Amino acid sequence: MTVDEFLAWAEGRKGRYELYNGVVYAMSPERAGHAEVKHAVATALASAIARAKLACWMLPDGMTVRVDKNTAHEPDAIVYCGAKLASDAVEVPSPVIVVEVLSPSTRHIDASSKLAGYFKVPSVHHYLIVDPERRLVIRHSRGEGGLIGTRIHNRGGLDLSPPGIMLSVARLFSRPSDRARDAS
Repeated sequence: MTVDEFLAWAEGRKGRYELYNGVVYAMSPERAGHAEVKHAVATALASAIARAKLACWMLPDGMTVRVDKNTAHEPDAIVYCGAKLASDAVEVPSPVIVVEVLSPSTRHIDASSKLAGYFKVPSVHHYLIVDPERRLVIRHSRGEGGLIGTRIHNRGGLDLSPPGIMLSVARLFSRPSDRARDAS
């Protein structure tokens, strides 16, 4: 199956799916802790974009990234820059940042095939793997000459340039009640 066939097949279908080498895979149901970290990541990215006053957009899970003709992933969060996508878009053609939050069932895939796949997309500059159990972020970034560098962060800030945003590692793991308390 190609990505175009997959997107037509998945439209209106219940559940979440990804396509890898032409084969459709159903995504496992999420646990509450995983969903909370995904929400914290999305919130932190959206806030960082707003603070930086960039013409960039954050989208939570549900959007597709086309890796090649027969592979499409649905990351937990995406940042893209430039013109805002049409409201009926299902695919982000030029993501700059992609984020996966680890879960027991996806740990190996996120760190191997998705790592290689996301960097096939020329616009991807950062791939963040967020580990809720260890409370750390593995940041893979495209460098000079196309080399991919890896850094592990468990505190401090993440400089995601391009597009030019800063993220606090602690904010990626904060619960809604923590954020409400911090805001008051």
